[in-house]
Amino acid sequence: MPSSASLSPPRARLRPLIAAAAVCLFSFAAFWVAQRVARVNMLDVMVYRAEAETLRAGADLYAMRATSADLAMTYPPFAAVLFLPLTLVGVPLMRTLSTAGNLVLVVALVQLSLQLVRPALAAPARRVDLWRTTLWIAAVVVWSEPVWTTLRYGQINLLVTVAVLWDLTRREGSRWAGVGIGLATAVKLTPGLFVVLLLAAGLLLWRRDRAVNQWLRTALTATGTFLAVTLAMVVALPADSKTFWTRTLFETGRVGHAEETANQSLSGVLARLMHTDAPGLWWLAAAVLLGGAAMVLAVRAAVLGDRAVAVVGTAFTALMVSPISWSHHWVWCVPLLILLYDRATRAWPVTIAVGLVFASFALWWVPHDPGRPELDQNAGQMLLSAIYPLTALAVFAGYALSVRRSRREGAPVVAPREPVAVREPQAVAKE
Repeated sequence: MPSSASLSPPRARLRPLIAAAAVCLFSFAAFWVAQRVARVNMLDVMVYRAEAETLRAGADLYAMRATSADLAMTYPPFAAVLFLPLTLVGVPLMRTLSTAGNLVLVVALVQLSLQLVRPALAAPARRVDLWRTTLWIAAVVVWSEPVWTTLRYGQINLLVTVAVLWDLTRREGSRWAGVGIGLATAVKLTPGLFVVLLLAAGLLLWRRDRAVNQWLRTALTATGTFLAVTLAMVVALPADSKTFWTRTLFETGRVGHAEETANQSLSGVLARLMHTDAPGLWWLAAAVLLGGAAMVLAVRAAVLGDRAVAVVGTAFTALMVSPISWSHHWVWCVPLLILLYDRATRAWPVTIAVGLVFASFALWWVPHDPGRPELDQNAGQMLLSAIYPLTALAVFAGYALSVRRSRREGAPVVAPREPVAVREPQAVAKE
C-alpha cells in the first residue's frame, strides 16, 4: 500500500497551480473593483428579487413591474421559486453574493468546458493540470463582454450554462445526466434545444445498434425533469402557469425591442437591417433554414463521437434562432474559444480573431441610447452590432467546409488532440 505522501502531487507541480490561483484571484479582485468603479446597477438581479417577493406576497407574477426600467417577468413560474433565496438577505449583501457566486460559476464554466473538449483531463492523475489550466483561462475570460455584462446585470446565464455542461460531461451511465438540462429549460426555455440534440443523436445511434445509449437516457431524464417541474408549478401556481404558457410565452416584445444592439440573434440583425422592430416572417424563415442546417451539423458531430462540437454547435444555434439573445447570453463563447484553441493547430489567427470579437465590446461602439437609434443604423454600424451572429456564422461555415473537405478526401473531420471517447479508468471509477 503506497503512502499518502507518495500519492500527493510533487511540490514542483503545485507551484504552477499556486501561481495560477494567485493570478486568477488578482484578476477577479481587479474585475470586482472595476465593476464597482463602473457603478454597475445589477438590474436583473433586482428584478429576480422582485419576482420572488411577488411570489411570496401571492400577487400576479406577470403583472409585476420592477426597477426604474419598469421591467416585467419573462421566465416560467419556476424561476420565481428559484429566486426565493434572494429575499432572505438585504440588497447590498444580495448583490455581493450574486457577484461572488457568478465568479465561482466562471471557474466552473471553464473547468466543465475543458472536460467537454478534453475528457481525459478529468482523470485523477491530471486534476492538478486541469485546475491549473482552469484558473489561467478563468483569469482571462472573466473580462470578455458576455461575462462582464452577465455580472454587470446579475444575470443567471452562467448558472444555466453550467447546469447544461454539467449534464453533458457526466460519465457514461450516470443517472443524474439530464437533470441539469431539464431544470435549466424549466427556468429559461432555450436550453430545450439540447433535448432535440440528445433525442436526434440518441435515436440515430439506437437505429444503428438497437441499444439504449447515453444520449437517449439523458434526453429522457431532461424531458422528465422539465415536465415534472412544470406540472408541479401548474399545481402550485395555476394562475401564473396559465398566464405564462398561454400568453406571456408569445409576447416577445415583453422582453425588449428586437432591434436593440444588445440583441445578438438573427431577429436583432434583421430588425436593424430592415429598420423595423418586427422582422416577422423573414426572421422565421432565416431561423428555420439556419437552425435546421446548424442542427444537422451538430447531430452529425454527436453521432461521430465529437461531443464538444455537437454541444457548442447546439448552443450557438439556440443563440442565433432565439427571438432575443442579449449579448450576455453569449457566455457560450468560453467553451467555443477552448474548443477552437484545442483544434486550431494551424489556425491560430482564427482563435485569436474570435477571442478578440468577444473581448472587444465592439457591439457597444454604435449609438444605443433609449431613443432607439438602432432603427437608423448605417452599414458600418450594422456590421458592428451584428458581430456575434456574424462570428457564429463564420464558425459554422468553417466547420461545414471542413466536413465537406473531409468527405471528399476520405479523412476524419478535424480530430481532437485527445480522443473524445477516451476516459481513463480511474476517472470513471471516481466520478
